[in-house]
Amino acid sequence: MQAAASIGLLLMSVSTQPVLAQQQATPAAATPTQTVVNDTTGQAGLPQAPQPKLTEPLYLRGTGHDYSKAKGMFRNPIAPYTPISVPLPRTGNTPRIDALLRDGTIYLSLADAVALALENNYDIAIARINLDIADTDILRTKAGQTLRGVSTGTVANTLGGSTSTVTGGGGPGGTSSAAGGSGAGASGLVLSTNGGGPAVENLDPVLTGTLQYDAAKTQQTTTFITGTNQLDQNTGTFNFGYQQGFLTGTLLNLTFNNARTTTNSQRSNYSPQLNSSFQARATQHLLQGFGPGVNGRFILQAKNDRRITDSAFRQQLLFTVNQVENIYWGLVSAYEDEQAKERALTQSTQLTSDNRKQLEIGTLAPLDVVNSDSAQATDKQALVASKTNLEYQQLLMKQAIARNLNDPILSNAPVVPTDRVALDRLPEEDMGAEDLVRQAYTNNPQIEQAVLNMKNNQITIKAFKNGLLPTVDAYAYYGGSGLGGAQNSALQCTTTVTTPTGPVTTTAPCPPGTVSTSGYSSVLGNVFNNSYPDKGVGVNINITLRNRAAQADQARSQMELLQSQMRLQQLYTQIRIQVTNGQYALTNDRAQVQAATASRDFQLQSLDAEQKKYKLGASTTALVLQQQRNLATSENTLISATAAYAKDRGALSQLLSNTLDRYGISITDAATGVLSQTPVIPGLTAPSGPATAKPISSTPAPIPQ
Repeated sequence: MQAAASIGLLLMSVSTQPVLAQQQATPAAATPTQTVVNDTTGQAGLPQAPQPKLTEPLYLRGTGHDYSKAKGMFRNPIAPYTPISVPLPRTGNTPRIDALLRDGTIYLSLADAVALALENNYDIAIARINLDIADTDILRTKAGQTLRGVSTGTVANTLGGSTSTVTGGGGPGGTSSAAGGSGAGASGLVLSTNGGGPAVENLDPVLTGTLQYDAAKTQQTTTFITGTNQLDQNTGTFNFGYQQGFLTGTLLNLTFNNARTTTNSQRSNYSPQLNSSFQARATQHLLQGFGPGVNGRFILQAKNDRRITDSAFRQQLLFTVNQVENIYWGLVSAYEDEQAKERALTQSTQLTSDNRKQLEIGTLAPLDVVNSDSAQATDKQALVASKTNLEYQQLLMKQAIARNLNDPILSNAPVVPTDRVALDRLPEEDMGAEDLVRQAYTNNPQIEQAVLNMKNNQITIKAFKNGLLPTVDAYAYYGGSGLGGAQNSALQCTTTVTTPTGPVTTTAPCPPGTVSTSGYSSVLGNVFNNSYPDKGVGVNINITLRNRAAQADQARSQMELLQSQMRLQQLYTQIRIQVTNGQYALTNDRAQVQAATASRDFQLQSLDAEQKKYKLGASTTALVLQQQRNLATSENTLISATAAYAKDRGALSQLLSNTLDRYGISITDAATGVLSQTPVIPGLTAPSGPATAKPISSTPAPIPQ
C-alpha cells in the first residue's frame, strides 16, 4: 500500500475531506517510492511508506481527574463555578532508589537507572503534565472556544548524555515547539493559520438576568403629555435571557422581559403598570459558518493535538531513556578509566620504588630514577583528573534518576555501575536496510505527529474555504406581549357638558372601574396565548467586496499543508539516512572494540615481557615506561570504543523507536509515574572485575604514595 494511501486512511479516520487522491505511475527502473497528487493543489504528495503506528492512548491515566470533562451540575449546581484543584507534583524520590543504597553506596544497573528515570526524571515529569494540558484544550473547544495549544516538543533539561540535535523552539516547561503548539511572533509574524476561519458559535449555554429598581423624578417642559409639572416614576425591571449555539451553525436566543412601573402621570391608565414580553429567535448560517464540519473543527483539532501529545510523550520517553543510557555508559567509562589510571599509577609507583632500591645499591643511573619519578607524577595527575571526572559523572547520573538530592546520604553516596555492554549482535544488524528503514517509518513518533499535524492542516483548509463565502443568515422569531395593572389613582377623566353658552370641559379623577384591572397572571397569559403575537422571518446578508483577507488566508492554509507534506518527505529522508548510518556505525564500533581489545591484550603481554626483561637486566626504565604508556593508551582506546558502541546501539534503538518494546516498558506506567515492573534490558554483561565504591567528596581523593 502506498504511504499516501496509508496516511490518507489515518487522516480520514477523523476528517471527512481526503488529503490525497490520485496516484501517479513510477517507472520500473526508478526508486520504489511512488508519489500522489493533492486534490486541491495538484502538487506532489508523500513517498511510499507504511502507515505509522499510533501511540497507545493515555486518557484516564490515573491522575484522579479527567480534565477533558467539565464538572457536572446534577448533584452540585455550583460545581462548574468552583476551581479545579490540580494536585501538586511529587518532590520526593520513589522508594526504588532507597532499595539500591547499600552501606552508603548506590549499586546501579542500567535497568534500575532507566526505571528510576521513568519515575523521577524532571524532563519526563514536565512532559507528563502536557497530557493534562492537552485535555484542557479538549474541554475548552467543547464550549466553542479556540485552542490555546500545548507544547509537545522534547524537554531537554537533564544534564549530560547529549544526543543528536532535537527540534528546537520555545515553550512552557523548557520544551521545544512542535505540531501541537501554537505559533509564535508579534503582529502575526510566524503565526500559523490553524485556529483561523469563521467564528464558532458559543456551545456553552449562557443565562443572563437583569434585576433593577429605578426611581426617577423628572421636570416636565409641558403638562400636555403627563398632566403634571414633575413626573415621578418608579420602575422595577426583571429581564431574563438564554442563548446557545449549536454545531450546525444555529444560534438560539430566548428573552423574557418584565417591568413594573408606578407613576404620577395623569395620562397613564395603570399604576402600577405591568409589562411583560417574550421572544424566541433562531438564526441559521446558510453559507459561511454552516454545518458541524466548520463549527466542530476545534474539537477535532484538540483531539488530534491530544494524540500528538501522546505521541510526543512517547518521543520524550525514547529521548530520555537514551539520554540516561548515554549518561550510564559515560559513568561506566569514567569508572573504568579511574580503575585504569589507578593501575597505571600502581605500576609506575612500583617501578619508581624498584629504581630507587637499585640506585641505592649503585646498579642504576640517577637519570632512570628521575624518568620514573616524572612518569609517577604524570600518573598521579591523570588519576586526579580521572577521579574528578568520575565524581562528576556520578552527579550527572543522580540528577538524571533522582528528583530530590537534598538528602546528604544520597547526595554523597557514590554510584557504582554494575552492568557492562556485551558485544552480542543485535537483530537489527542482520536486517536488510529497507526492512530497518520501514520499521523506523512505522514506529517513529515524529512521523505520527507529522501525519496528525497534516490532518489539522486539512481541517483548517476546509474552514478557510468556507470563510470565502458571504455571510447569509436566515432568522425567524416568535414572541408575545402583555399589559396590565391597577387603575392609576392619578388618572384624569375629561367630561364635556353642553351649556347655552357652549360646551364646557372639566377634568376630574376617573372613578374606580374606568380602567379594567388585571394581575400579573393575566398579563403573563396574554404573553403566551397568542393574543398579542410578534412574529417574523428575515435574511441578513453581508458580502465583503474583493474579499482579499479571506483569499490570502485560504491560499496560505494550502501552502502550509504543502510545507507539512514536504517536511514529512524530508523526515523520511532524514530517518533513512540516520538508520542506515546507525547500522553502519554498529558494525564499525564492534570492529573497533574487538581491535581495541586485541591491542590491549597485546600491550598487557608486552608490558609483562618487558618487566621480566627489566628484572633480568635486559631492558631499561625507558622501555618499561614506554610499554606502560602503550598499555594506558590501549586501555583508553578500548574504553572509548566500548562506550561509543554502547551509545550507538542505544541511538539506533531510539531511531527505530523500539526501545520501550525491547525493554518491556509500559507507556501507560510511564504516564502515571509508577512502574509495575523493572525494565529488562538485553545485551548486557557483568563487569570483569569486582565493583568497588569510589567515594564522592568535595576535594579530590588522596593519591597513593
